Amino acid sequence: MAWLDKMHHPETYIKTFLKWTFLGLLMGAIGGVLGAVFHHALHFVTHVRGEHTWLIFLLPVGGLMTVALYRMMKMQGNRGTNEIIDATLDGHPVCPAVAPSIFLATAMTHLFGGSAGREGAALQLGGSTASVLAKLFWLKEHERRAMVMAGMSAVFAGLFGTPLTATLFCMEFESVGTLFTPALLPCYLAAFTASRVSGLLGVHAETYLLETAYGLTLGNCWKFLALAVLVSCLGIAMCALFHKAEHLAAHHLPNPYVRVAVGGVIVTVMTLLVGDHRFNGAGMDMALKAVGGEADWYSFLLKMLFTAVTLSAGFKGGEIVPTFCIGATFGCVLGGLLGLEPGVAAALGLIGLFCCATNSPLASIVLSIEMFGGANLYLFALVCVICFVLSGNSGLYASQIIEFSKSGISGSRQSKN
Repeated sequence: MAWLDKMHHPETYIKTFLKWTFLGLLMGAIGGVLGAVFHHALHFVTHVRGEHTWLIFLLPVGGLMTVALYRMMKMQGNRGTNEIIDATLDGHPVCPAVAPSIFLATAMTHLFGGSAGREGAALQLGGSTASVLAKLFWLKEHERRAMVMAGMSAVFAGLFGTPLTATLFCMEFESVGTLFTPALLPCYLAAFTASRVSGLLGVHAETYLLETAYGLTLGNCWKFLALAVLVSCLGIAMCALFHKAEHLAAHHLPNPYVRVAVGGVIVTVMTLLVGDHRFNGAGMDMALKAVGGEADWYSFLLKMLFTAVTLSAGFKGGEIVPTFCIGATFGCVLGGLLGLEPGVAAALGLIGLFCCATNSPLASIVLSIEMFGGANLYLFALVCVICFVLSGNSGLYASQIIEFSKSGISGSRQSKN
């Protein structure tokens, strides 16, 4: 019988289950501690920056320190999150120096007022730590892929408190069109364990339950379709801006010390021109205010500009939390124009832009539940599906592979670039 054929050598399945259960729980415990320490470190430096706003004038100095740190660690050619993606695609080891370097560099970015996130750092922290464990336990190349994904899931969940999103995101985003299901058990166990460990260490998920629940009707369907289409256009423009800014900065300022110093000066000047520090740091506070219905019409444009300059100059951190801020503020303003409740529209914009930027629709839908509850699940799913298709091959990560084209149901393998 067919089912008996699948049960040959049951001891193999049992050993595999026990092996990955142990590794997933171990990675989760380590990732939870790392995520908590990283969270509290960034919270501390952000508080210090808020108390001493003059630190923005030292942003160029912080950039020079970052470049010097990476040179000292012999990681001048490090490609950040893209390098971790490469490790999940071909199973090569990740340099152990990535973890301490990205931790310190991201902390410096936030201390001095660069506009960057933290999820890129979380993925690199987890991937680097998992690669060390893979070497310690003599894992094979294909097993190392699963272990690196579990490490990313662990620190992501430990930092954000969203274990299901972390599980799916780290299995989905590196190769569009496929889901690396062999990593499901270690990723889930690592993410779930890490979220519980970090919770015990004082890290709480940033959630916002929406009070308004919409139903899809003929009268309002066009509003959500319009919002999804416009968020898709914003996603394409944002990713193009980030990539173009990085290319232009590297081309015109090839010396990394000069590039980061000039970028630091530009961000400092922009901060002075704006007159406050709303656009410095990750921007999660601004995103949550937008979900509460409060956003200026120009906020998403300035946050895009601040983040593009910061990251293209060579400061470290990540793009996802700024993407949350950009999507939420854009959605909040757009919701008012479309006659939607601004808070719901902001949440839809946040999730939709995340989907555009990462090409991870399943993780985006789950994130909407973990962040905003399930009351508007079908709306979030609709926006994610439309944003995923209309955003095409755009995305934040150059190493991301389009395994199956969005333009053909049958699928076609192609490079993202």
